[in-house]
Amino acid sequence: MPDHGGECILELMQALAQPSPSNDLTPEPTTPDWWRGAVGYEVYIRSFADADGDGVGDLAGVMAKLPYLASLGLDVVWITPFFRSPGFDHGYDVADYCDVDPLHGTLADWDALAVRAKELGLKLFVDVVPNHSSSHHRWFQQAVADPTGPYRDYYVWADPAADGGPPNNWLSHFGGPAWSLDPGGSGQYYCHLFLPEQPDLNWANPKLMEEFAAILRFWSDRGADGFRIDVAHGLTKDPALRDNPVLRPVLPGMHPQEAFQSFQHIHDLHRHETAVLFRQWRAAVEGTGVILLGEMDTRDVPRFAEFVADGTALHAGFVLQVGLGEWDPAHIIATMLNYQVTAKGGCAWEVSNHDQARAVSRYGGGDKGLGRALALTALMAVFDGMVFVYQGEELGLPDAVLVGPVEDPMSSRSGEGMWSRDVSRGPMPWTDGPVNGFTTGPAAWLATMPVPTSLTAEHQVATPGSTWHRYRELIGLRKRFPALWQEPFELVEQGREHIVLRRGSLLVVANLGAQPVAVAALAGLPVVYTSGDQPVGAFVPAECTLIVDTSAREPAST
Repeated sequence: MPDHGGECILELMQALAQPSPSNDLTPEPTTPDWWRGAVGYEVYIRSFADADGDGVGDLAGVMAKLPYLASLGLDVVWITPFFRSPGFDHGYDVADYCDVDPLHGTLADWDALAVRAKELGLKLFVDVVPNHSSSHHRWFQQAVADPTGPYRDYYVWADPAADGGPPNNWLSHFGGPAWSLDPGGSGQYYCHLFLPEQPDLNWANPKLMEEFAAILRFWSDRGADGFRIDVAHGLTKDPALRDNPVLRPVLPGMHPQEAFQSFQHIHDLHRHETAVLFRQWRAAVEGTGVILLGEMDTRDVPRFAEFVADGTALHAGFVLQVGLGEWDPAHIIATMLNYQVTAKGGCAWEVSNHDQARAVSRYGGGDKGLGRALALTALMAVFDGMVFVYQGEELGLPDAVLVGPVEDPMSSRSGEGMWSRDVSRGPMPWTDGPVNGFTTGPAAWLATMPVPTSLTAEHQVATPGSTWHRYRELIGLRKRFPALWQEPFELVEQGREHIVLRRGSLLVVANLGAQPVAVAALAGLPVVYTSGDQPVGAFVPAECTLIVDTSAREPAST
């Protein structure tokens, strides 16, 4: 019997994706600040949807699922790298920034995707990787072949230390020194803060800005509405290549992330010069309407603000230290308020991405983890800045259960038993058919246990009250209530684990703690949204964010 599940879900998605003129409060596309009220969605392309049956997600697969994304009420779709790449880091090692890897399709596929996205009212963000290229890129190949040629200075080179070893104590995110010897035999080392196959680009060379300005124009001319900038907190390096201060000893058997965090990264990352550099990026996209969104893995909030706060560099940066850590309500609230005040709206909030364990699992698993993820995402939706959902988050997916070899190079190259980012990269479960409907082929690129029917998109879209419908309601808050991002942010009350704030006539109460909290101002007001249970009188349920409308108290005008 033929499986018509994919056809049914597509028909339902197309119906849901139809705009509702009476309730369409989306900012006009030409409004420069449209992004401030936007909700985005990260597509990890390898695992989203495979259209050609080879087991790897592709652009045609993304296009086929655009009605699904539009039906959620999203504004932006960010797609992880699909450029030509040897794939050592699954696309984040780019060999050609202006072409599509055959594994993911063709330029014609991108062009068709861009047209269809516009028809559905979706904006597309391309994931550009400027901190490093692939060692297969022609720039690096020529830099190795000709040490006196013009491409040598496209990368960071240094002579050995006095003992013949690496020039300093910098480590790679993926384990071991951040330096490898020149394969051309010059005796110098080249810097790579990630894999040896990902040599760092030298942004002290103005030629790099010329190259990337052309890359940004190439994709914006082909329909890109913005760019997610990988490792935006990196790029520039200390000219003297000084050692990073040591915070703790690096011990045998440490996970690469633990070893990396044993240093204070003041000379290889988080530098003031990088914030200045992004003013040139902003100038390169001036007049195009393109949005620049940085991956900002910095815990220094004033430094983060340098990149975004004055409106001359990045439009916004991802805040990674709030949603991507463990469940710690007091830390979450205090940190979010710090960013709210300091970054002046230049934040992009998320609770999951392709580099971390999924929020449901990190936050305690099951209904507890899901409730916490919903409560925090709802709180993020009423703070200034963009909000992003990671693929499968709208289904309440936990970490994938791996049943095959580890594919994440950070783990596979560091020995058995190392935690792997693969747990967040399992194939998207569209149906309860073979390989959960991700591919028509026999297997996906990443071998994982099938998920139950209750966690598939087909089941949840067709089931009122499912997690998918709860996320659809949450994602629609900013369109339903523009005050949540347009009206001034007023802090009314701050407890250790709860917060009360006002945006126009809307009062927002987020109780992230484990016990109900009494908020006197809440009593008697109509609840227009809750991430969990309804309040009982003035008591806000535990681990819940709700919104009430204070205008209901105001006497009707005569």
